[in-house]
Amino acid sequence: MAGTPLLIPSPAAGVSMHAMLVRPAGPGPFPLAIINHGSEEDEWKRATTDMPSFPGVTAWFLSRGYAVVLPLRPGHGATGGAYLEEQGRCTDANFLKSGYATADSISATIDYMVRQPFIRPTGVIVVGNSAGAWGGLALASRNPPHVSAVIGFAPGRGGHRYNRAGVNCSPDRLVSAAAIYGKTARIPTLSLYAGNDTYFPPDLSRRMAEAYRSAGGTLEYNLLSPVGNEGHGLILADGAATWAPYLEKFLASISKPH
Repeated sequence: MAGTPLLIPSPAAGVSMHAMLVRPAGPGPFPLAIINHGSEEDEWKRATTDMPSFPGVTAWFLSRGYAVVLPLRPGHGATGGAYLEEQGRCTDANFLKSGYATADSISATIDYMVRQPFIRPTGVIVVGNSAGAWGGLALASRNPPHVSAVIGFAPGRGGHRYNRAGVNCSPDRLVSAAAIYGKTARIPTLSLYAGNDTYFPPDLSRRMAEAYRSAGGTLEYNLLSPVGNEGHGLILADGAATWAPYLEKFLASISKPH
């Protein structure tokens, strides 16, 4: 799937985010979908992060007339610069702050893209994977006017503490942060997890979703069947067999007049 490289101003001074744009044929204006990658606490792994692609989700939105942009946030791969999304030590992890930092980079991408003549300035869909999806929840708490929906594949932070499956860094802090985001979030949000996600197992993903909703956030939570050997890769699974029907139903529901 051919794309056009972009450089997008980031929240980090003097750092531009490398990004890839895929768009339909024609002049537009097109609705926009932004797909946001996950992250790593390990500095070396962040430095070697490839440009995000997510071919299945990208193709799904492209086939529905969306232009799709995939930014590489500061502190990752070719973008480089300071890592803005540090969560801190496990015992007192600041998941709230790390999510807001991710949201800042997503906001910078939105601000840049909606100024392009081939992009429709309203109805932006923010999609994220893992830490990128967690940043989507943080963004939803700010209710940006250009955004009509947030879709998260396995949103969260702090999974695999000490590289152990099913062990989260500070699960109660993660749930508390979800509640704080939900308190002000009013943008329709879809969260999808696989039943065999060992970063955010079902009991934890349910707690996050319930905390977000109980605080006032608008969120639809779906726990999908196990996917492959590790459900945290749900976004890379065959869409037709897993996530695509949920996206179709969700976007149809938010497009209906209320």
